[in-house]
Amino acid sequence: MSEAGWTVSGKVRAREAPGGVIEVVIDGLTTQARYYKPLVYEFFRKEWRGARPSWGEFSVEIRMEHVGDPPWMDLDNLAKALLDAIKGYVFHDDAQVSRLLVERNPGERERIMIRVEPRKPA
Repeated sequence: MSEAGWTVSGKVRAREAPGGVIEVVIDGLTTQARYYKPLVYEFFRKEWRGARPSWGEFSVEIRMEHVGDPPWMDLDNLAKALLDAIKGYVFHDDAQVSRLLVERNPGERERIMIRVEPRKPA
């Protein structure tokens, strides 16, 4: 299923944006960071037909949006689970991530957004 350039399956959707950017959105939140790794991994394994993994350095931004009180979750665990899930589909190894931003903010709905962008050489 696709809605305006997005590959959609269940709670996960992803798309390629200009400049080699990959955007992933996961609807809903849970306090268990380990829940996200198989969810996102299976999405990429079964549904993703976008770009192949590439080499080079990447910037990754992970933004958790919540309604009301934020869920009790360590953001470092969330980041590790999500990086492990996209490894092999967006980049070959998470050691290629040279910039990582993980944040939790109030939002209009509960979701996690991931933006992966190739870093430009200095």
